[in-house]
Amino acid sequence: MSKAFTKESTSVERLGRAPASASLPPGTKNYLTPDGAARFREELQRLTDQVRPQLANARNSPEKLEQLAAIDEEIRLLSAILASAVVPSPPPPGENKVRFGATVNVRSDKGEESTYRIVGVDEVDLDRNWVSWRSPLANALLNRSLGEAINFKFPAGTQTLTVIGITYTNE
Repeated sequence: MSKAFTKESTSVERLGRAPASASLPPGTKNYLTPDGAARFREELQRLTDQVRPQLANARNSPEKLEQLAAIDEEIRLLSAILASAVVPSPPPPGENKVRFGATVNVRSDKGEESTYRIVGVDEVDLDRNWVSWRSPLANALLNRSLGEAINFKFPAGTQTLTVIGITYTNE
């Protein structure tokens, strides 16, 4: 069975029927991390070069036609995401401020540690704590330095978060 139809799917299957970037305000850039853009390109190539041709050869099956339509929709969505994407250059090694693409470790005033990665709106994965650069949490963390504290209002109440680590995938 195609990866596109399993729980392990990494493409736009979790995005629903439209990419999250489609809801960006006019003039807002659709940022993707370099590795996010690479994942979307690889998935698009896999779908167009491997999955779609296999399904296109089995056109006499209603199930295969339905799968083909779903793959065509994923290809369309991935193409739209990549066509509108802006992939900023990674910050220089040793960057000590939180920028787009950063993985940020924070410690709450309760002593609990959490890790978040600031990614593009089409890369969000809450199971991995990957948050959109447009989210309130990312906005509170962006441009902060190591050791800097912020007050952030979670649904359960306001907490003080101290930045205890900043890394980038290019380091």
